[in-house]
Amino acid sequence: MSALETVVKFFQDSGYFIYASVFIMALGLAIAIERFVVLSRARSENARVWRQLLPLLQGGRLKEARGLTSASDAAVARIVSHGLERLQSPGRREDVDAAMEEGMMEIVPRLEKRTHYIATFANVITLVGLLGTVIGLIKGFTAVAAVNPAQKAEMLSASISIAMNNTAFALMVAIPFLLIHAFLQARTGEIVDGLEAAKISFLNQVHRLRSEQQPVPPVQASAAR
Repeated sequence: MSALETVVKFFQDSGYFIYASVFIMALGLAIAIERFVVLSRARSENARVWRQLLPLLQGGRLKEARGLTSASDAAVARIVSHGLERLQSPGRREDVDAAMEEGMMEIVPRLEKRTHYIATFANVITLVGLLGTVIGLIKGFTAVAAVNPAQKAEMLSASISIAMNNTAFALMVAIPFLLIHAFLQARTGEIVDGLEAAKISFLNQVHRLRSEQQPVPPVQASAAR
């Protein structure tokens, strides 16, 4: 028997609950792939835009930095854009920080969007597999109750084997889903930490520029000699 025939027979012998598990697996995989693509793109775009922004901020070319952030959809560009807009009106460092934190509150939920579904699907598919196993065992015991005693052991063994397919398949899907969820959470945390670091660097550069622009008070002449 080929591998394909073995897989087909596995699903045919597992009852209807296996198809619910397959549906949940397909949804989880689709979300995992979409999240991986989005997070990978966000990570690369943030790094690219920040490499262009940092020299502009260090050189005090805020107008050029404002033009770059307005032309980019990267998360770091939107956060810096909030800070640059707040700089147009006088205010303290805390005011600029609050404006950038507002941008963070808009961006972070988008980065975390749908990731928690993967862990939920891992738990749900485990329960669906267990339910399929229990239903399969009930059917198996009901069927062997009306057969010849000589055939009961063989039929019961086959029924248990078929019923356990549901749990086995559910665990084969749930374990990778939990690992994928942990990986995506770690990748999201890495991006958020990078945004926090960019925000602090921006605030430090702005503070330095303001310090350099403040006039130095004249030295008072000494008293009568």
